[in-house]
Amino acid sequence: QLDLLWTRKQNVMYNLFDWPTQKHSKLIILAIANTMDLPERIMMNRVASRLVCSSTLLFGIWDCSKIVQRCVALPLVCLLILAKLCPQLFGNVVAALSGDARRCLDICRRATEICEFARHKRTPEIVRMAHVTEAIDEMFSSPYVNAIRNASLHEQIFLKAILAEFRRAGVEEATVQQIYHHYVALCRVEGLQSPTVSEIMAICSRLGACRLLLVEASNKYLHMRVRLNLSQDDVMYALREE
Repeated sequence: QLDLLWTRKQNVMYNLFDWPTQKHSKLIILAIANTMDLPERIMMNRVASRLVCSSTLLFGIWDCSKIVQRCVALPLVCLLILAKLCPQLFGNVVAALSGDARRCLDICRRATEICEFARHKRTPEIVRMAHVTEAIDEMFSSPYVNAIRNASLHEQIFLKAILAEFRRAGVEEATVQQIYHHYVALCRVEGLQSPTVSEIMAICSRLGACRLLLVEASNKYLHMRVRLNLSQDDVMYALREE
């Protein structure tokens, strides 16, 4: 996962991509990133130069039909749920968020566990739609998701700004200053007055105190680095209007 190896000096990525270029090296690097132009966006010239002989394979986001098709084809017993119980539900939920088929697998696994637990209490039964619905509600109703839904409007806008910056840079870490530019633009869209720097820092501090964000402990202020303490999928789900 290439974006997780990013550092300020990029020494880790440079050493990694320089290794296959050494004489008698038998190492092959397969790097994955969520942004197809990640090398152009974040790599220094000395790192990008190590990719001269590399080739790139682009994968599009899976839509509902592709998610269902891939998951049903997997030889797992629990995925019979997917084939029998309203497969479009899984596909639509997952495709609307990120196109990550692992969400379908998690839902099926959890639905099977819920059914297994219920079986110990009552008469034996098979996995039903009620178990699937409960698994979906449970997956997207974590304390973090509820905290986001109960956050103030400006705190929610700040989280939207973080997602926007992550999509722009292709890296799941950003400075408060980078996020601030998106925040101001979103405030204009919402017809709100842009906050001051001190107000931005206060919002960031509150979200960090709630553990929704991981905030760098320093006195760099706008140059402090920020990461999400939950997945982008969960943030998008929590911010989605009913």
